[in-house]
Amino acid sequence: QVQLVESGGALVQSGGSLRLSCVASGFFFSINDMNWYRQPPGKQRELVARIHGWGETNYADSVKGRFTISRDNGKNTVYLQMNSLKPEDTAVYFCNAPRYDGWGQGTQVTVSL
Repeated sequence: QVQLVESGGALVQSGGSLRLSCVASGFFFSINDMNWYRQPPGKQRELVARIHGWGETNYADSVKGRFTISRDNGKNTVYLQMNSLKPEDTAVYFCNAPRYDGWGQGTQVTVSL
């Protein structure tokens, strides 16, 4: 059974930084792609960043140069380092393994002016 547990969300001021974590279990983590999504208030969930099993990364244009996705296969954990945060980054953030069904509970990030 796939389980994903996100953490690290908080209320921060514009320009601040946060690091989100997602601990995964129930599948062979190290060979799987992992995504970070976010869902702003009243909007649809959107893909923010992806890290492939071999380490290549992809980002949404809105976060390029500010966010960094990384993984620690020994800890079955994927991270999202978020710098230069903006109010429009306010959302619930989720991780996801695209090959599998299932989502965690998400973690709330709120960026104030």
